[in-house]
Amino acid sequence: MKQKSHSGASKRFNKTATGKFMRKQAGKRHILTGKNRERKRRLSGSVVVDSTSSATLGRLLPYQ
Repeated sequence: MKQKSHSGASKRFNKTATGKFMRKQAGKRHILTGKNRERKRRLSGSVVVDSTSSATLGRLLPYQ
């Protein structure tokens, strides 16, 4: 039987060409007036998911 991808994980994570998972940084949704612009700029963009979580993500997203 064909597996299904976890729809919540597929919306939050992308896989690179080398097989690593990318995620967005947390902390840039609300209460932005209390954070300085350097911090907000640092929080923008994507970062690589930690290797301890990559095995779990590989099971959640078998076809990505």
